[in-house]
Amino acid sequence: MFRNSISRLWHLGASLFLIVAAVDVARAAARPPNIVFILADDLGWADVAFHDGSAPTPHLDRLAREGVELTQHYVAPVCTPTRAGFMTGRLWSRFGVFAVEQKRCLPWDTVTLPRALKQAGYDTALIGKWHLGSKREWGPRHYGFDHTYGSFAGGVGPYEHLYKRGPYSKTWHRNGEYLTDEGHVTDVITAEAVSWIQARREAPYFLYLPFTAPHLPVMEPAEWLAKVPAGTKGEVRRHYVAAIMHFDDAVGRVLAAIERTGRRENTLVVFSSDNGGSQRENNNDLKYPGGPYPEGPMPGQNHPLRAGKGSVYEGGIRTPTIAWWPGRLAPGKIRDPAQITDWMPTFCALAGYRPERDLKWDGVNLWPRLTGQVSRLEPRVIYTPFSRSTGLRDGDWKLVVTRKGDQAELFNLERDPQEANDLARDMPDRVARMRERLAEAARADRDAVVKEP
Repeated sequence: MFRNSISRLWHLGASLFLIVAAVDVARAAARPPNIVFILADDLGWADVAFHDGSAPTPHLDRLAREGVELTQHYVAPVCTPTRAGFMTGRLWSRFGVFAVEQKRCLPWDTVTLPRALKQAGYDTALIGKWHLGSKREWGPRHYGFDHTYGSFAGGVGPYEHLYKRGPYSKTWHRNGEYLTDEGHVTDVITAEAVSWIQARREAPYFLYLPFTAPHLPVMEPAEWLAKVPAGTKGEVRRHYVAAIMHFDDAVGRVLAAIERTGRRENTLVVFSSDNGGSQRENNNDLKYPGGPYPEGPMPGQNHPLRAGKGSVYEGGIRTPTIAWWPGRLAPGKIRDPAQITDWMPTFCALAGYRPERDLKWDGVNLWPRLTGQVSRLEPRVIYTPFSRSTGLRDGDWKLVVTRKGDQAELFNLERDPQEANDLARDMPDRVARMRERLAEAARADRDAVVKEP
């Protein structure tokens, strides 16, 4: 009888242990994840090795191998609009942003992604390039970020950290205070990110990490130039490939910092680029206060997609994109069209944030699709407004119209992913229907523009 009592007590204890362990697992699964969003600057579709690029990118290749690649992920043709879409879950045109801007782009009361996540209990940081208002008084700390470091304006010179010439040249800061830091821009951004990650404690965190690489101007250290594959021709191209390799190494250092803190199992990492790679010849972009670069064409690689940065053709707006969360996301590829505006609804859903009012998101929650809970996203149009032209994708069909609207091109992306065969003259009825859908998509444009100067 004594033995039976001992046995019952043992089994009861074991059962209680299993129950407590199950509760702990459930709590861990329900705990909001850390979120790290890594954004390259002007990185083209074929600039990465996993898209057959010539620059070795082992850390990005690892993300692609272990994560979910979104093979039809769309952004804006240039940086400021993409960043506005990411920060708000809304198309940039709703804020009257159609091109690169130096002015303040978002109204003060905008419910941005970091503001929403802060309300859900997150620590928030932006380390890198802001470019949604190039003055200190328009900076990211006014829009929900606890910690900020980097450039208020656009891409800066690699060593002096100045933005071109003119009123916005002085731009490098920490928490709104201008400063001067020594070191290559990729290295100082990475060091700040690693330090911030390692200082996190119990609260979940959101790190927005928009690098300036490989945006021109590029001037890489000798150690990275020495690693450029043999046969890479042209001085600008060699520096550009080195910049991509340097950026890839930075991604590896960030991943290592996450692993050192023991929080990899509860951290979602997303990687993308703000637009396609630079391809136009524009030698002025190869100059900065430190001196000129050799003349030559832009070095970005977007093949087999058409065109590049500054265009609504696929090479300008479709970017390499990966969601990585080992143990939660099974490796694979998603071919459903997605857009930069989708990440705010996705991250807010993961964080458990519920808006107090309708935020008029244009994006959708990707999480059910990323996890395989649903086999496809609901059909929708992908609207890409831009200052020079506008794109609209509806299923496999894509319409491209000039900004004035007097010229239109029509492509079938399933049969013609290079957009080489314009079908507009042969299919006027379809063009008319897609123009109607374009007008509907544009109806909410400028409904949230900044009113005051």
